[in-house]
Amino acid sequence: MLQQISLAAFTIALAIGLSVLFFYGCNILLDRLMSSDSLTDDMARQRQDNRRESIRPWIFVGPAVLILLVYLVYPVFASLWYSLLDRNADNFVGLSNYIWAFGNRTFQIAIRNNIMWLIIVPTMSTAFGLLIAYMTDRLWWGQVARTLVFLPMAISFVGASVIWKFVYDFRGVGEEQIGLLNALVVALGGEPQAWIAIPFWNNLLLMVILIWIQTGFAMVILGAAIRGVPEDTIEASIMEGANNYQIFFKIVIPQIFGTIVVVWTTITILVLKVFDIVFAMTNGQWNSNVLANFMYDQLFRAGDIGRGSAVAIVIMLAVTPVMIYNIRRARQEHQ
Repeated sequence: MLQQISLAAFTIALAIGLSVLFFYGCNILLDRLMSSDSLTDDMARQRQDNRRESIRPWIFVGPAVLILLVYLVYPVFASLWYSLLDRNADNFVGLSNYIWAFGNRTFQIAIRNNIMWLIIVPTMSTAFGLLIAYMTDRLWWGQVARTLVFLPMAISFVGASVIWKFVYDFRGVGEEQIGLLNALVVALGGEPQAWIAIPFWNNLLLMVILIWIQTGFAMVILGAAIRGVPEDTIEASIMEGANNYQIFFKIVIPQIFGTIVVVWTTITILVLKVFDIVFAMTNGQWNSNVLANFMYDQLFRAGDIGRGSAVAIVIMLAVTPVMIYNIRRARQEHQ
């Protein structure tokens, strides 16, 4: 354990040191190569200075752009090409992989499950986050409550899945139940169940995990938006006789509706790519598969490059419209 921590600390220190050395060295090199000290004409010196300063931002932005091109843009085009090839990426097969995918029963179940995730998780996470943010905004212990709600955001999806796996644990009828949910069921006189093995309902139980995590994110963003609502409008509505429900639904929500949409679409993008929770909890068994898990099965387990890439392209096409809408909405908010 100590060796791993030491290695991680050394890696972080090395990365920071190399970054500082890179940026510092590039700035010095740029100043020397494009120095205007040797020029006598004022206009020429000004042009040289302008050229130098126009290049300087690329020292900082350039590495990030290069990384995006190598690890984001190139894989998109590579995946698109591989999706048109056969199992071993040797022969061109056209749209055969897409035709196979949409005719595959497991793929259809994954799409159905993804649609369920899209409807339930962003809606419930945003609703709970909004409700908690509003209810704790004016309480003296509100900061403590918001901290507790936000804590799951610090846990990885796999870590959260392990926690909830103990909640849903099933040890068989007649045995002592260590799972919280089954322990409650038995205490109330019911029969324990293998909850994550029950088709349809297991999808809802997996969604609870992501809702538990993302509620904190929605609460923080929407809480900041609520605090930005002008007090004058709230005071005026109180003077007009509005109650808390009317203030919330007719005053607060309309003024932060843009932020609500941004939060909802941000969680939607995350849900479209959900993989970790399903992989750790059920591995796609019992009709709980989602597109990302199905892509993993085809690409890494079945070893079919063409079909796995085709599923990856389908996921990308599903995410892209939501991303475009989110970006446009964010730009409108800042205009």
